[in-house]
Amino acid sequence: MAPLDLDKYVEIARQCKYLPENDLKRLCDYVCDLLLEESNVQPVSTPVTVCGDIHGQFYDLCELFRTGGQVPDTNYIFMGDFVDRGYYSLETFTYLLALKAKWPDRITLLRGNHESRQITQVYGFYGKTFFSLILSSILLLGGKMAMEMLVGNDYRVGLRTVRTSVVMLLLLSCWMEYSQSLSKLQFVHINNLKLICRAHQLVHEGYKFMFDEKLVTVWSAPNYCYRCGNIASIMVFKDVNTREPKLFRAVPDSERVIPPRTTTPYFL
Repeated sequence: MAPLDLDKYVEIARQCKYLPENDLKRLCDYVCDLLLEESNVQPVSTPVTVCGDIHGQFYDLCELFRTGGQVPDTNYIFMGDFVDRGYYSLETFTYLLALKAKWPDRITLLRGNHESRQITQVYGFYGKTFFSLILSSILLLGGKMAMEMLVGNDYRVGLRTVRTSVVMLLLLSCWMEYSQSLSKLQFVHINNLKLICRAHQLVHEGYKFMFDEKLVTVWSAPNYCYRCGNIASIMVFKDVNTREPKLFRAVPDSERVIPPRTTTPYFL
């Protein structure tokens, strides 16, 4: 079998186009093998740029790269929720997969709750990595999926293949209030962390620090669902003590292709 033409895949995906079915399957298999080699807690060195939810907003993902720099010039961590809600879930996920395949050490893909069997039964997307660690000091959570690890003192222990339905039952008790989870478990102190960085929750200002700046939410889908009017952000870590949020707005409608409405409305 001929080797994968990763340069071609990246170029096609960058144009918001589909890969041929067989090529996409081979790309998925290739990236799957890469992810299986990664740890449950994937170590990442600084400098690195951390991104929140994308939700199929392909043209805004391109704006994110214009704001933060292109791969491989910039090292990225994406904290999950690549798909659903936006117009271009498949194209968005394909682009990220192609970048991961081409430059596996320059982009880390974490698993959000939308990369789960239950939520994406209609769409067919799911991932494997739960969260990553920047130089043992900053923990990055892939939305609700990683909250499973917070019920114990050592977040390095966990089953990467655990079913989401089992995880979600446990998450219900700890998702409602981050303050309760952090207080009861003294998670930051026990694990000698400087900061927990999370995604999953819309913040209109693009990012939000909480709990004496021990936790930050990063949201990277501007004008979420093409109606919320929010700003988006990415968080640049030059080192574990130096962080800089970068804000960006949604791409104007005149600069994006809007397909005929075929997706299920988010607000019913």
